Amino acid sequence: MKVILKQDIKGVGKKDQIINANDGYARNFLFPKNLAVPADKGNMTNLQSKQSSEEHRKNLEKEAAVETKNKIEKIMLKIQVKSGENGKVFGSVTSKEIGENLEKQYKIKVDKKKILLQEPIKNLGTFNIEIKLYDGVNAKLKINVIGE
Repeated sequence: MKVILKQDIKGVGKKDQIINANDGYARNFLFPKNLAVPADKGNMTNLQSKQSSEEHRKNLEKEAAVETKNKIEKIMLKIQVKSGENGKVFGSVTSKEIGENLEKQYKIKVDKKKILLQEPIKNLGTFNIEIKLYDGVNAKLKINVIGE
């Protein structure tokens, strides 16, 4: 009997996957526990519409990420910090500060966890930093750290 799983079941399959299950297993375990539904015409149509709407939503998210990437790669973010005589920064510039300045100066909101910074910036100068906006969409941001 073909069934559509409503959630992940270890050793059986993932959510929204169509599997062949034994009749007894489906009727006595999967259906009563609301883990699966029969793969009839109505349920198959619902599954296909759900998958197409999910795919459409992902495409919209990716388009928005590409648009944000294009904006980010055109700008030069300036961050002003207190520094010593030899170009050393008092403290450091972290991904949190980069995200805050990006939003304040250019109205581009980026989560600090998506800013890929190997270590905090501790010197004055220009730096190139990568930002992971979406799966497979990375932007390169130029940052100019200026001393006061």
